Amino acid sequence: MSSADETLERRESQSRVARSAGIVSIAIMGSRVLGLVRELVFAAFFGAGFATDAFIVAFRVPNLLRDLFAEGALSAAFVTTFSQTFAKKGDREAWRLANLVNNGLIIVLAIIVVLGIFFAPQIVGLLLNPDPALAATPRAQQTYHLAVVMTRIMFPFLLMVSLAAVAMGVLNTKDRFGIPASASTMFNVGSIAGGLLCAYLLAPDYISAITSELLRGGSPHTNPEGAARAIIGMSIGTLAGGILQWLIQVPSLKEVGYRWEPIVSFTDPGVRQVMRLMAPAVIGAAAVQVNVFVNTSFASSLGEGPVSWLNYAFRLIQFPIGVFGVAISTATLPVASRAAARENLDDFRHTIASSLRLTFLLTIPSAVGLVALNQAIIALIYQRGRFTVFDTVQTGEALAFYALGLTAYSAIKILAPAFYALNETRIPMIASVLSIITNYVIASWAITRIGHRGLALSVSAVALVNFLILFVLLRKKLGGIEGRSLVSVLAKVLLASSAMGVLTWYASRQIADLAGTQSLFVRTANVGVSIMLGIGVFYLVARLLGVAEIVMLTNSLRRRLLRKRQPAS
Repeated sequence: MSSADETLERRESQSRVARSAGIVSIAIMGSRVLGLVRELVFAAFFGAGFATDAFIVAFRVPNLLRDLFAEGALSAAFVTTFSQTFAKKGDREAWRLANLVNNGLIIVLAIIVVLGIFFAPQIVGLLLNPDPALAATPRAQQTYHLAVVMTRIMFPFLLMVSLAAVAMGVLNTKDRFGIPASASTMFNVGSIAGGLLCAYLLAPDYISAITSELLRGGSPHTNPEGAARAIIGMSIGTLAGGILQWLIQVPSLKEVGYRWEPIVSFTDPGVRQVMRLMAPAVIGAAAVQVNVFVNTSFASSLGEGPVSWLNYAFRLIQFPIGVFGVAISTATLPVASRAAARENLDDFRHTIASSLRLTFLLTIPSAVGLVALNQAIIALIYQRGRFTVFDTVQTGEALAFYALGLTAYSAIKILAPAFYALNETRIPMIASVLSIITNYVIASWAITRIGHRGLALSVSAVALVNFLILFVLLRKKLGGIEGRSLVSVLAKVLLASSAMGVLTWYASRQIADLAGTQSLFVRTANVGVSIMLGIGVFYLVARLLGVAEIVMLTNSLRRRLLRKRQPAS
């Protein structure tokens, strides 16, 4: 193949990744918007009190296991193996592998779910680690018992989303990205609609009273017993959402040719490869979620509130991570895995580098914007009902510290699976072990100095350390990852983002000072105008600096618009 042909093929590959990432990004954006609606519902109906703390603790373990298995180790290991099986052995063997993995998962995770339900009191006891003086209070005991009940309700969620992850891997390998990326939308639909319905059935007086006060713009009266019953309903809705997340993908699985077969084998070479990749990859994918898990225990020692503040802030950080980081990673992994299966390291290297450049372009300005507008954004989304101005300040500060690690966290979503595609799992594992140690050291030090903000800072520090280790070692393994281009894009995007950050911060302060009030309209105008001005400044500065990726995206959009305007022949 000539040099010109190789260049054209790489450009087409880069364009295909960007196009697929765009499809996934749009689908994930819808899901993340509904996710924010879900958090808004929690904030309005339950605030940052004991009921929300209990729900977060109860959901932490199944959610942690989901991130490790469904969206972490399992997803990367399965997509890599499934793609290689398709490329080397054909459809029949690939479908057989999918059935073996699905059926093996059902057996293994059913056992884990039963154990999780049985040992729920011990699990909650490990997570809820308050000051001894607080542990004996009636509120602490109420939080503990409520968390145990909801842990038992939500543990089967793990099985459903793991099956959904396998379905997503199959569909992504077959170049179907829209439906699997939209599956998490159904999770949020089930969580919101099903949760509120169950909450009303279990605590009609509480839900009716909160709704009435919200419509009148007042502050609802505290009703701990009603809140406890109602939030159990939300946990039931969460389980229903997990079931829907899997069911929505079943019709598409049938369309691409998958048919279920009752076969099980833990000795099949493909299954063994998935397990071999997963074993160290579980640790490799664990860093951020394990650190959040540990930080929940630290936060609970600070009393009522910090667990919820950190959770609300971290949920908001998940929006750009999902829309940009996860979308780019989802589109990158099948392409990179096919290049690795062909042993074409040049294409592999270029795919990873182009994905990292795109990640820098989209996530650095997002992080700067979240730092500049942290309290304005939190006030707009959450500040109503039982979520107070004090909660806004504390959550906003946590959001700013979480945002410092946004780009690194998103880049890890690309780098860690890249190692799995190369059948190298030790490096992500070692990086994560070092990151977990880093988190514990920084969290222990920072919590005594800046409280819950230090816990958010430790998570960002861990993401940065993990990213640097993975990047340096992957660069060494590949003999380079287009380093000059990456550094150039990074420097230019940082400069453009800095200009954007100063403007958005100043614009937000001026709008707030001029308005003098904090109505919903003013909050919306503050955030909306500031973001639009920031986007405009970032785009202009990036174009002036010659950021190639933004030029490519602009030209691609222009070509699409021109094609739409052309009459059909």
